[in-house]
Amino acid sequence: MVNAYSTGIFPWFNVGQPILWWSPDPRMVLFPQKIKVSKSMRKVLRENTFTITHNENFLDVILNCKRIKREGQLDTWITNDMVAAYLELFEEGIAESVEVWQDDVLVGGLYGINLKDKKVFCGESMFAKKSNASKAGLIWLSRKLTEESYKLIDCQVYTDHLASMGAEEIDREQFLGFLE
Repeated sequence: MVNAYSTGIFPWFNVGQPILWWSPDPRMVLFPQKIKVSKSMRKVLRENTFTITHNENFLDVILNCKRIKREGQLDTWITNDMVAAYLELFEEGIAESVEVWQDDVLVGGLYGINLKDKKVFCGESMFAKKSNASKAGLIWLSRKLTEESYKLIDCQVYTDHLASMGAEEIDREQFLGFLE
């Protein structure tokens, strides 16, 4: 799996098909230093609505990503085998999670593969049970990765949500250049 991510390939699921490997063109990425934080989100962050932790509850994050209902999706690609594979990568220090808490309850988070040698974080999935929870996690991660001089966060494919936070599409060749 690490070799796949290192060459720009990630798993993708479609109902009725096995898990396939993808490398879309264009590729949605977020340059961490370009994260957009809206005025209302700045207020949420200032009020300390959420507590954010890193790599403290990977299993619950991936299980929430697996179970959360998503508009337009009938099922999830996060099968039990995929959970086991990512958990193994987490234990090896390759997969990471960001947990978002409110009143000691996990209300949001994200996980992905950290290609530390390439300074690229490959985001896999995120979830929110409370408004702004996943945004808070992504903002926290972007700020952390900016401090560590990361090149980008791979967001894989376009979503309005990610675009509103500053993610943009680049062509595959340009994306692969960041992995060299």
